[in-house]
Amino acid sequence: MADGAFDLQRAAREDAYSRPLSSIDVADPERFRTDTFWPYFERLRNEAPIHWVETEADYGNYWSVTRYADIMAIDTNHQVFSSDAHLGGITVGDFDEDFVMPMFIAMDPPKHDIQRKTVSPIVSPHNLAQMEPIIRERVGGILDGLPIGEEFDWVDKVSVELTTQMLATLFDFPWEDRRKLTRWSDITTTIPGVGGLVETEDERRAELMECLAYFTNLWNERVNSEPKGDLISMLAHGEATRNMEPMEYLGNVILLIVGGNDTTRNSITGGLLALNQNPAEYAKLKADHGLITSMVPEIIRWQTPLAHMRRTAVADYEIGGQTIRKGDKVVMWYVSGNRDERAIDNPNAFIIDRERPRQHLSFGFGIHRCVGNRLAELQLKIVWEEALKRFPDIQVVGEPRRVYSSFVKGYETLPVVIPARY
Repeated sequence: MADGAFDLQRAAREDAYSRPLSSIDVADPERFRTDTFWPYFERLRNEAPIHWVETEADYGNYWSVTRYADIMAIDTNHQVFSSDAHLGGITVGDFDEDFVMPMFIAMDPPKHDIQRKTVSPIVSPHNLAQMEPIIRERVGGILDGLPIGEEFDWVDKVSVELTTQMLATLFDFPWEDRRKLTRWSDITTTIPGVGGLVETEDERRAELMECLAYFTNLWNERVNSEPKGDLISMLAHGEATRNMEPMEYLGNVILLIVGGNDTTRNSITGGLLALNQNPAEYAKLKADHGLITSMVPEIIRWQTPLAHMRRTAVADYEIGGQTIRKGDKVVMWYVSGNRDERAIDNPNAFIIDRERPRQHLSFGFGIHRCVGNRLAELQLKIVWEEALKRFPDIQVVGEPRRVYSSFVKGYETLPVVIPARY
């Protein structure tokens, strides 16, 4: 860790433990950009695990839930805690009333269950087995094209490129335009003016409408042809999805893009960073490639690529000595639950041969558990199998630049050097 980053961490710890509890707002995206949110969550887990936040920020007041067991209790209780887009959706900030994008992750049963079932066959065990050789070939091509002995950006050259190729395959999307998928994913989650991608909300919406127009053309092609195995064909021919309104179609497309892009790409980057920050673990991996199996879920826990999910209470509910009122916004901090020592042994350590590596919250729980979790794990597994065949070492040579967001816990850049090839 560079001196500047160390100073930031030390200052954050002093601030987290000296300020009044009532003034702690862990949803501040600047803390995620600087990676200084950790001590605030630590204090909340210990002193106020169900914490009411009153804030002047645009996203408004909310309950902050930071312990593993409490998050599980809320995540699995969809009868009381709703994901409905029309109640605000799944992030700490509400959908704008004039630009609501319904999507099945932001729906309650029974509609959620029916729409999810429409697309879930694409990540069935049979389909994943058929995809594995394709992913392996693509990973090999990407890794073989990396420069040796010179600095490059791992995020752009590896993490983004692999996940974008995968998305293009899942959608049967025009290959030459595949980077549009990355752009639309980033635009969806950016904060205009400070996120760096667009200056205004109007610009953000304009790009999302371009996404809708592009995918509407693809829909029109697929709906008039024989059903195939890609996601757009599944939506166009699915009984529960073929009559979607345009904004609902956009919402589900965006969900599949962000779900397939942000989470996997940030775990690919976060895994490399974690290994470099923990050289003894990297040495363990180089000595025993079989540890990839347990390392992959440990990377996903360690990274927690989506920091939170939000629900809205549709009835009063007692938890942890607090009463959540009907209409209250409730934010489940997966990133905090994954570091809760009440549920996970030595949670602040990155341990690639952890005994129970799948005990984490990164994919959520209950009816909204990530539909593509096995595909994400498969991509990570193949990346590390193929990288270890080719490179004795991959060295991080500078601090990452992190995303300005308290939802997507991700990276914009990570400078690396590969000294040699086998």
